[in-house]
Amino acid sequence: MKKINLFLILCLFTAPAYSASIDVNTPKTINADKIEYDVQNKTIKTSGETEIVNQSGQRMTLTDSYLSENGESLSGDDIKLWLGNHVYIESDKITREGPDTIAYQATFTACDDCDAYGDAWKISTKKIVHDMDDRMLRFYSPVLWTYDIPVFWLPFFEMPDPGIKHKTGFLTPDFESTNNMGTQINIPLYIAISDTHDITFTTSYLTKENPLFKLEHRLNMSHSEYRTHGSFTHNREGENRWHIFNNDVIELGEYARATVFIERASDKTYLQKYGFYDDQPYLDSGATLELFGQSSYIVADTHIFQELRSTRGNYSTPSGNILPNIRGVYQTAPIFKETYATFSTDILGISGDGTASQRLIGDARITSPWTLWGGNRITASLSARYDIYNFNNTEMIDYESFSGLKDRFLPSGYVEWGLPLFKPTSKWTQIIEPRARLTVMRQTDEDQFGLNSDSAGALLSDTTLFSNNRFAGLDLWENGTYADYGMRWAAFNNEDGQTFEVFLGQTYDFKDRAATDPNSGFHNGASDYVGRIEYDNMKWIDLSSRFRLSQSDLSLNHIETSAVIGTSKNFINIGHIWSQQFIDAYTIGDNINEIAGGFGIQLTNRWSLRFNSIYNVTYDQFQRHAGGIFYTHPCYYLSLEYRRDNAIKEDYVGTTTFQFRFGMSIDGQRY
Repeated sequence: MKKINLFLILCLFTAPAYSASIDVNTPKTINADKIEYDVQNKTIKTSGETEIVNQSGQRMTLTDSYLSENGESLSGDDIKLWLGNHVYIESDKITREGPDTIAYQATFTACDDCDAYGDAWKISTKKIVHDMDDRMLRFYSPVLWTYDIPVFWLPFFEMPDPGIKHKTGFLTPDFESTNNMGTQINIPLYIAISDTHDITFTTSYLTKENPLFKLEHRLNMSHSEYRTHGSFTHNREGENRWHIFNNDVIELGEYARATVFIERASDKTYLQKYGFYDDQPYLDSGATLELFGQSSYIVADTHIFQELRSTRGNYSTPSGNILPNIRGVYQTAPIFKETYATFSTDILGISGDGTASQRLIGDARITSPWTLWGGNRITASLSARYDIYNFNNTEMIDYESFSGLKDRFLPSGYVEWGLPLFKPTSKWTQIIEPRARLTVMRQTDEDQFGLNSDSAGALLSDTTLFSNNRFAGLDLWENGTYADYGMRWAAFNNEDGQTFEVFLGQTYDFKDRAATDPNSGFHNGASDYVGRIEYDNMKWIDLSSRFRLSQSDLSLNHIETSAVIGTSKNFINIGHIWSQQFIDAYTIGDNINEIAGGFGIQLTNRWSLRFNSIYNVTYDQFQRHAGGIFYTHPCYYLSLEYRRDNAIKEDYVGTTTFQFRFGMSIDGQRY
């Protein structure tokens, strides 16, 4: 029998909303063996195989259907209703009663044609009710099948229809087991406030500890985003323990941005014990305001720190809270040729532990780069910096406390030379570049009158050569005249992108240095040698190594190596750091010797294995290791992960944790 195609220019009926994405006010196309329209009753009746398709491409197939004009009534046989690319409801009979679409003896799956072995999962049920008012699918007496094997039965189950992006309700629980707190069951409740605003509240039940409550809050606005997550528990010892992390970014126009950030915890060990720790040595709270210009910027920020390490020591972080920290930089347009000037200012206030200090730094620099005959590159620079410090009961470099003003004038200049020599061929391009810089600075006795507040200290590496400041911050100051020099060789494959690079360099101080960490690599006169080796074949290996060799006998004093071997699916990654440690110039302490490694194996298209660990060779123990097996299917996912942390700190003793996760994916969305 010839099919009849009827395109309804006027919306003669309102189709029931089988998915949230169906627009009931758009024209529809009906294909059927026979279509009858009852003018008096304003109904449509089809005979034989029928297909209804809306403009978005969603469709319903059925036999012998009946539709009322306003959509209040719908019936048919052998119905298959498509709710997404792989999502459908199949039913012997479907009817429409007001806002409810009811399918009897139905099957629901979101895994159509996702697996050659059949549907990975489906739900059979006596009745499915799709409530258009709240966009929910309700299953009565459902049975979950996996590859046609019944798994479990529930008297009732409901879920949002696949067209809903956000819907309040419980998410799939996950399970953990730790040696210190027993089995942990996490039950998340998702609360949808709007399309851009939601909350996830998780209750965690533990067999050896009191419940833990977690909260995640997300809000996106047109020019800002807000993120907060935290937790709270009242433990069996009667203590209230908690943490809160917050990060808000607010765009204040094209040239300004504000950030507010909070990181606080009830105590030093809470984050580790409850699994929120991410190796952070301290927590940082504060705010930042950034102003941008075409050739300038200003950053103002504050920081309040919470120490997480068990004992105080010579850390590279500030020993007090920062309020304020303001830094501004302005760079001029070229004054002549490529010569330009840079002006900067830095204001810093630090307070804590009964001490305080404030500093004001102003710096002006002119830089003039030139390219001369034969490819010689010359850069000359002059700088003048003036520092004013106000100390209040602050420990000085001689460990005596001081209150009052101190200042210093620090002029400097440098001349840098480089000559890149190219040797191109049809396959490889090689570059040899000798480079040298002479820096002249004023030598002062009070160059480091205050203990270091903002610098990571003096540690010589290939990255500190040829820089304006060989220290990370501004409190420590290079003293006197010194020279940097080195040689770089690089080769680039023009066909497959392979790269080699080797660098070796050294610095030479013409003046005796102030007391310096014996592990830094700096000495009076010639320093240790520093270098790096890098290789990347752009396919299956990426290798990088930085090292420092003793100036006196070329023995190895420091090396950091990292390598990734393999592809994104099958790989081995290795990291190693070794550093000779001197307590003073003549006494050797415990070496730093640490290996980090991991691997990933794609067992099949869907099964994968991942593992990583950190091993302290010096003390012959694992610091931590973790691994897991993961299964990713178009229709669901599961994982079993293992973590072991061997840290010991105050009341925290390392834990072993197992975690199991399972979830379903419906039309690309995870549940």
